[in-house]
Amino acid sequence: MPHSDPKTLVSTDWLETHLNDPDLRVIDASWYMPDMERDAEAEYNAAHIPGARYFDIDEIADLRSDLPHMVPPVEKFMSRMRAMGIGDGHQVVVYDGIGNGMSMFSAARVWWMFRLMGKTDIAVLDGGFAKWQAEGRPIEDLPPVIRDRHMTVSRQAHMIKDVTQVAAASKLGDYGIVDARGAERFRGDAPEPREGLRAGHIPNSKNLPFGELFNTDGTMKDVAGIRAAFEAANVDLKKPTILSCGSGVTAAILALGLERIGHDRHAVYDGSWSEWGMYNDLKVATGE
Repeated sequence: MPHSDPKTLVSTDWLETHLNDPDLRVIDASWYMPDMERDAEAEYNAAHIPGARYFDIDEIADLRSDLPHMVPPVEKFMSRMRAMGIGDGHQVVVYDGIGNGMSMFSAARVWWMFRLMGKTDIAVLDGGFAKWQAEGRPIEDLPPVIRDRHMTVSRQAHMIKDVTQVAAASKLGDYGIVDARGAERFRGDAPEPREGLRAGHIPNSKNLPFGELFNTDGTMKDVAGIRAAFEAANVDLKKPTILSCGSGVTAAILALGLERIGHDRHAVYDGSWSEWGMYNDLKVATGE
């Protein structure tokens, strides 16, 4: 069992022990692809960890963008967090309900978004809601009691990359680019789930499907296991790293993995393949 770290990953034991701490806030960040046919908010309303707030990734986003769930403007993030009763001095734990042998799917995206906003007291629940429920820990269907608290934000611009920056990195090779999608999508052998996107990957990127960071029981691998997964994918950990995926959600799992192994020079390409795959003037590589 990896050591619980309230800045990256905590165990179900850790969370249950701290559940009644006055400054703990829990977030349910469940989000699913349309083909999963699950309703995250309905599932939250039916059962969640006591006190958990529901974080809607599609709404706490930049709705001016044509791309799905891009990072919201700072002011919007602050106002939504205030409305959820999350602010300065809180220790936050975020989880999601993915299950199916995965510790997380969307929770790491919210972890990364808090880090981007300069908030470091946030961790993902290892094993997620599936492990919590399987262990018979407390759940409820009540809405949380919200007390307003101010949040100070300091956006860490180096933690996010746009298409121009990624195109430059692809050419220059000064960053490693790592794609968290499955191998078939990376090679261009499988169609993209979003319509109108080309198949393939960003030239000079490496492929590390996010599932490679999990143990068979759905918990995250330990530090040695995470490092081995990045090395097996031929990622040069001496370089700063840009992480990409389908739409900027599972890339954050790789960001969490890098943070766990002490590699803190990482950024997420927010547009990811939803953006790169759309523009015909951007080169696409196929195969390994």
